[in-house]
Amino acid sequence: MTFLLRSTELSMARVLSLFRSQPFLHLVARRKPTFCKMSMDTRAREVFAAAVEAVQPDTVVRQSIKRKEDSVVIDGRTFTLKHNLHLVGFGKAVLGMAAEAERIVGDHLVKGVISVPHGIQQTLQQHGKDHLLLKENSRIKVIEGAKHNLPDADAQKAAEMIKHLTSELTEKDLLLVLISGGGSALLPAPIPPITLQEKLHVTRRLAGAGATIQELNTIRRALSLLKGGGLAHHAHPAQVVALILSDVIGDPLDLIASGPTVMSRVWPEEVLSILERYKLLNLLPTSVKEVLDKPNCRWKENKDESDPSGHVLNAVIGSNGVALKRAGLRARELGFLPVVLSPSVCGDVRSVSRLYGMLARFACSREEPPPDIATEVLKLGPEVGVESWDLCRTMQVLEEGRTEGWGATCLLAGGEPTVELTGKGRGGRNQELAMRVGLELRSLGLPPKGPVFLSGGTDGQDGPTEAAGAITDGGLYDEAKGQGLDIDNFLINNDSYTFFSRLSGGQRLLVPGLTCTNVMDVHMLLIPAIPINIR
Repeated sequence: MTFLLRSTELSMARVLSLFRSQPFLHLVARRKPTFCKMSMDTRAREVFAAAVEAVQPDTVVRQSIKRKEDSVVIDGRTFTLKHNLHLVGFGKAVLGMAAEAERIVGDHLVKGVISVPHGIQQTLQQHGKDHLLLKENSRIKVIEGAKHNLPDADAQKAAEMIKHLTSELTEKDLLLVLISGGGSALLPAPIPPITLQEKLHVTRRLAGAGATIQELNTIRRALSLLKGGGLAHHAHPAQVVALILSDVIGDPLDLIASGPTVMSRVWPEEVLSILERYKLLNLLPTSVKEVLDKPNCRWKENKDESDPSGHVLNAVIGSNGVALKRAGLRARELGFLPVVLSPSVCGDVRSVSRLYGMLARFACSREEPPPDIATEVLKLGPEVGVESWDLCRTMQVLEEGRTEGWGATCLLAGGEPTVELTGKGRGGRNQELAMRVGLELRSLGLPPKGPVFLSGGTDGQDGPTEAAGAITDGGLYDEAKGQGLDIDNFLINNDSYTFFSRLSGGQRLLVPGLTCTNVMDVHMLLIPAIPINIR
């Protein structure tokens, strides 16, 4: 196995022979799929909906907070309630999280402030999701902001109110912090003299250059009063309990919403290295340079000098892995063998689309797949954040599904790829990934005899668009050509939303609306039963 993981030059036969002593289909229970009359497109949308449902904010909060008279148990720790509870929150899922938290411990709540996406309350009302709204006499103040996922004056106002609330707490208080994806944009508190527009300019340039979410959050922490442990610092000496819906690969606490409750030091060398990597070091505003010259002077208030981290409990209550698990269960109900590749897919969408294209060709091969497919898949692994073991395991399941007559397969993955901007169009990483995978699938036939690919953001919003993502298949290129749409030009201009909106009246777009949650993206490759020729 050690040799396998270090080399991509093994033939597919040798790769798979290492697993045959204990077939994977035996481990996942070999049984015939349920017959389903739904189209592949409809089933893909059903599986995506199940993934989103699994990480609904009220559900995960209810499962994580256990009330016992005048105390509450969270993550195995008990906290006393004496009308000493304060609540703050920021993120796309936080409104529903706060509503459920207030239902459970509201009788001890003094006050609260939450920063949530623009328009979310009206959207929830329109969709009949009143259970995710605060009651009329709530003690929690709601501020909407960050329109189109970008920090704005409203979000900055909310951050100021949250900072003020936490700064007044004492050692007798309990602060419940609700954090979810989108929290960074909803908690902008730039270090003076940096303005919000200057900070936004820097992060936009980084994102446009292809920086990862980890790199973006590192820069945000360096330029923020509240990120990188700043919120916990201002709340000290109160007890802080953070409930977190993770939208970052691997669920690292210091990177989710840029870690406002995780004390982290700003290392000048790391910050400068990132800026230099993307050739932005000489383009920084003067105010940003001034702050970066003094990285350890973010907080000037006269706070107790003791380490506040001992008064902080951080608990991840929902993640991409949870969503993929539920998606797999729904896929099985719809007649597919579910296979989870990885919840950690990252890297450029070009490489990610190439990987899914190669896996689709491998799974759809009517004969023994050429060895060079496995070799190429293993080479792509490091570029897209997927371990060699996971790739080999997945290919083994796909191969056994073909040769042992399982039938249709649902390959699931999650993560957050990146797009290097080359144009000024309107789109997002999920829609661009769907376009590129559609081109990869061109030679593999049309559904229901060919594969279907879906990529969608669990927050329901892919970039500054109304769509979460899109669904595609091998007919994408010819369909677009027949309607006078040049896919290559749309890709060059990063104009994926415009492309899918114009194509067949937008039928391929995935538009669930605001989902009130966010655990990164879900990728799905539905592979039909393939008649094979065994020689």
